[in-house]
Amino acid sequence: MFPASRYSCKVHRCIRALTTLQTEHAAPQLYTKVHRRTCSSVSTPRITTHYTIHPRDKDPRWEAVEMERFADEADVVIVGGGPAGLSAAIRLKQLANEHQKELRVCVVEKAPQIGAHTLSGACLELSALNELLPDWKERGAPLKTPVTEDVFSILTEKHRIPVPILPGLPMRNHGNYIVRLGNFVRWLGEQAEELGVELYPGYAAAEVLFHEDGSVKGIATNDVGIAKDGSPKDVFERGMELHAKVTLFGEGCHGHLAKQLYKQFNLRENCDPQTYAIGLKELWVIDEKKWRPGRTEHSVGWPLNRHSYGGSFLYHLNEGEPLVALGFVVGLDYSNPYLSPFKEFQRWKHHPFVASTLEGGQRIAYGARALNEGGFQSIPKLTFPGGLLIGCSPGFMNVPKIKGTHTAMKSGILAAEAVFPKVTAENPDSETAGLHVPEYGENLKNSWVWKELYSVRNIRPSFHNPLGLYGGMIYTGIFYWILRGKEPWTLRHQGMDAHHLKPAKDCTPIEYPKPDGKISFDLLSSVALSGTNHEGDQPPHLTLKDDSVPVAKNLAVYDGPEQRFCPAGVYEYVPVETGDGMRLQINAQNCVHCKTCDIKDPSQNINWVVPEGGGGPAYNGM
Repeated sequence: MFPASRYSCKVHRCIRALTTLQTEHAAPQLYTKVHRRTCSSVSTPRITTHYTIHPRDKDPRWEAVEMERFADEADVVIVGGGPAGLSAAIRLKQLANEHQKELRVCVVEKAPQIGAHTLSGACLELSALNELLPDWKERGAPLKTPVTEDVFSILTEKHRIPVPILPGLPMRNHGNYIVRLGNFVRWLGEQAEELGVELYPGYAAAEVLFHEDGSVKGIATNDVGIAKDGSPKDVFERGMELHAKVTLFGEGCHGHLAKQLYKQFNLRENCDPQTYAIGLKELWVIDEKKWRPGRTEHSVGWPLNRHSYGGSFLYHLNEGEPLVALGFVVGLDYSNPYLSPFKEFQRWKHHPFVASTLEGGQRIAYGARALNEGGFQSIPKLTFPGGLLIGCSPGFMNVPKIKGTHTAMKSGILAAEAVFPKVTAENPDSETAGLHVPEYGENLKNSWVWKELYSVRNIRPSFHNPLGLYGGMIYTGIFYWILRGKEPWTLRHQGMDAHHLKPAKDCTPIEYPKPDGKISFDLLSSVALSGTNHEGDQPPHLTLKDDSVPVAKNLAVYDGPEQRFCPAGVYEYVPVETGDGMRLQINAQNCVHCKTCDIKDPSQNINWVVPEGGGGPAYNGM
């Protein structure tokens, strides 16, 4: 698998020993013993300089730096200006106005503008929007494309098998709207501001703050002005603290603060591990003769094999020009480390059924994000003293529908309705300084969100069967369409996505065709279309718990899968500058904040943290 010259030192003798072990999970104690014995004397180049790994209180460069933070108080702080967070903020201010109460609600958002980091298909179901803002049409909501036609296909390499979408099936979109979700979120932000919500885009929540009794006190925004080597710049500024009676965490999929809260309050004690997919998306302007506004197209099958979960969408928008949104979703429980979701997406576009739409068109935007796919079985405990989880952070996506915006919005509405009486009470009923609102979890279980997710709970895990895709489709047809999801059993998920990868020696490399520059494209030109930008002179926010693990395990056992599962070219293995061997290079400036690396890393050694506020992609209505 590797040239013999790479095995010229102790590290690479360790690599060969590790390969015989196959995976750390098969023999973790033996892995640790071999690794320490053969690698302890070898110097590993420092990759990670972030203070979460190398504390500043032990760094003499920080001894004279003023570290006091300014603190401000609010009634409710919301982390994340997405559909869930903004719906919660709007509903809180609606309730405050109805009851003539003063209520300070603050929303912090890491993107430089509301909606700039938002990416989705997206086909919007209106249930939650109708509840929150029933006069959305009069308010000018950017919903311009009602669905007029649904198409579903099973693809082979050269052909298409049409599948009828019967009433009641999850892919039927009658009554829904095709939207550019970033534009919709921006509009929600405008509605929130009109009600008096304080929006703070460009401020990333970097830390959870706690009272002495252990309850959540609020959050701290990230520091700015730190050099790439971890030292303070002359322009260093400490982040600020926002304290609240209750803090709502709506960070989106795989939120980095939510990960801390899961451990702090043991929130995942009674649920399955969360499972994920990566979704990649492009916007195209196409030949007007091929444009069918309101048409939605979905497919499964080629180019993925039957044991790799995934599918595609192609939506025809009606926004004044012949625009289509298209994307490809790959479940992150795939096993072959040579699989590249990005290249599968590019290959899919060459299918005759897809290419016929794109030929002669122009690609104008690109992006990627991770999706929660665990569904009902993976929902954690949602409340804890001082805070609660809303939206995609805990995972409310309806997987067979490929829709989570309506459920995320409803979770925000329910959170607001549970929180409001507590934060406005003169003597709130709470044993801790940060208010505990268990009513939110109970209200959610009594809502249509819970019923909807329960009815589709077995569809995603049903794909783990000898027939793969086809067995899952048979299960869906029988137990969802005929029995309406009322089967008396619940299928379980099969562990974390990171643990599904097989060693490279047990897998066949995938030969992907070269991009033609017309329908398919290379990775870096795609990232350029995402508008991604970060301050270059800052510590990489893709942190490694142990800088030696990428070469010693990921490259040795799995042939460096982070080079392929990252949709932005962040991770590269390059030759070391002196001597033989390879090292990991992290191009953090490319990061589109999809979190896939944190999820799929087989060593679980990557920890995604927020960069300086305002950094990341600049999605224009994706």
